[in-house]
Amino acid sequence: VQLQASGGGLVQVGDSLRLSCAASGRTFRGYASAWFRQAPGREREFVAAVSWNTGSTRYADSVKGRFTISRDNAKNTVYLQMNSLKPEDTAVYYCAVSPSFNRNYARADVYNYWGQGTQVTVSS
Repeated sequence: VQLQASGGGLVQVGDSLRLSCAASGRTFRGYASAWFRQAPGREREFVAAVSWNTGSTRYADSVKGRFTISRDNAKNTVYLQMNSLKPEDTAVYYCAVSPSFNRNYARADVYNYWGQGTQVTVSS
């Protein structure tokens, strides 16, 4: 399985960005995809997750109402639409895939596959 993340960049406070994560190598029925992020000097943190089967979503409290995760089954691609960006959203964003979507969706160790990361910088 290979994950290719893209869409990061430098934006201003309040701007929007859409990240994409294209997956290849297998079908993902029953799997979950997620976005994590890691800022300098901080641990990697959960951002959002989506079930490939049902489209059910979960979000970190810090991004609820601003970020939307979605998936396109036909394209094997997961998206993260980020609106109303804040300086504290600055981080490297990673996409990941887990073989199941369950209550552990926010734990990085349940995700087997990771993309290479894409930098998001929000300037004030």
